[in-house]
Amino acid sequence: MAFSWKFSFYKRFRFQIIYRIILLVLLLFLFTYLIFQTRLYATIFIVGLLIIYLVYSIFKFTERTNQELSRFFDAVKYEDYSQSFGKSGLGGSFNDLHKAFAEVIQKIQATRSEKEEQYHYLQNVIQHIGIGLIAFHPQGEVEFINSAAKKLLRVNQLKSIRSLSNINPVFVEKLFQLKSGDKTLIKFQEKDELLHLVIHATMFRLKGDLVTLISIQNIRGELEEKEMEAWQKLIRVLTHEIMNSITPISSLASTTNDMLDVKHGSAQSAEVEPDTLEDVRNAVKTIHRRSEGLLKFVESYRSLTRLPKPDFQIFEIQELFDRVEQLMQSKLNEKKIAFKAEVYPSSLELTADPELMEQVLLNLMLNAVRAVEKTAEGRIEMVAYLNERGRVLIQVTDNGFGIPEDIQDTIFTPFFSTDKNGSGIGLSLCRQIMRLHGGTISVQSVTNGKTNFILRF
Repeated sequence: MAFSWKFSFYKRFRFQIIYRIILLVLLLFLFTYLIFQTRLYATIFIVGLLIIYLVYSIFKFTERTNQELSRFFDAVKYEDYSQSFGKSGLGGSFNDLHKAFAEVIQKIQATRSEKEEQYHYLQNVIQHIGIGLIAFHPQGEVEFINSAAKKLLRVNQLKSIRSLSNINPVFVEKLFQLKSGDKTLIKFQEKDELLHLVIHATMFRLKGDLVTLISIQNIRGELEEKEMEAWQKLIRVLTHEIMNSITPISSLASTTNDMLDVKHGSAQSAEVEPDTLEDVRNAVKTIHRRSEGLLKFVESYRSLTRLPKPDFQIFEIQELFDRVEQLMQSKLNEKKIAFKAEVYPSSLELTADPELMEQVLLNLMLNAVRAVEKTAEGRIEMVAYLNERGRVLIQVTDNGFGIPEDIQDTIFTPFFSTDKNGSGIGLSLCRQIMRLHGGTISVQSVTNGKTNFILRF
């Protein structure tokens, strides 16, 4: 349609110019004839005025067309689509021109609107996706960063990748070393949270410049969950096999012991030396006692695979702290350990299973008591508050002997314990309970200094 309008316009435009030129030539011939052949001065004057007017109209007609074309191209160049190209009142050719201009502008506007809709759609997808995305130039200037990356790195705005050096310089160095298709895993402590970041990188060109696009995801929770699943499977197999082997031994030892007791009081026991009979009885009792102890040991580990499903309730954390303090009060007084519990704000609430959370805090409190019992001025603190991301955090802190850095990642492993009398299931149980609540547990500790266990919901 626009093509037919433009063709019609150009056809009319050419006609208008030819028509005016022919008329001008005829008037010039007439003007020359009147001057040389007649003395009609009034007619000569009128024809002269007509010639001047016709020349002016040709220039005006051409100039107006050029002005309209210039206005149209300026509108396209500067994306000024508010320009109006309605009827000009200058004739059909100009009306066709304006009509064609208006249609082109409308099509450009429609295409632009479609592009803007696609842009906003992609922006919304990028901002709402759960994986962090950052695009940056070789010098570190950030092209864009989505909400997930801001939340993960705890930044409101990011203009340069280099400004992340205050979080972890090694992290920034790794980002600059990444090539297209590279994948790496980085672990570091970011304030109160341990991050296990898996990073994928790709490169593309934007407006002629090379841009690196990285995706960042914290997989700490997934790693812990897979690790716990593996340990649970191992524990199920071990407990099954050990129980199958120990149960008959314990039963036979008990039966043999009962038979020896009966024999000891009978006349038939005279055939056996009393000392020998006593040694056999003691050996059987030892087998029975140790097998019973082993059964209890195995049963304690089965608790890791038999945790009940959390009964989620909304309750005030202060009430939970009060119950834990009441249960631990006698032991704290006995060991002369100072204790303080604080909640910010005091009405802070938590959605969790109160019984399971009480078990977690009791385990951490018992560990803290053992850590500070040999300290001159032992102190334990429990604090609950909201962090920068609006998540509830509970911290159990002591000033005991601390945990060496090289085993801080190992203390949550089943069977591992720094206490020679410990079973190695307390912290594993805590991690399992926190996983059931969709949370995490981590530790920050300095040898011979403060130890801080953090429950993050």
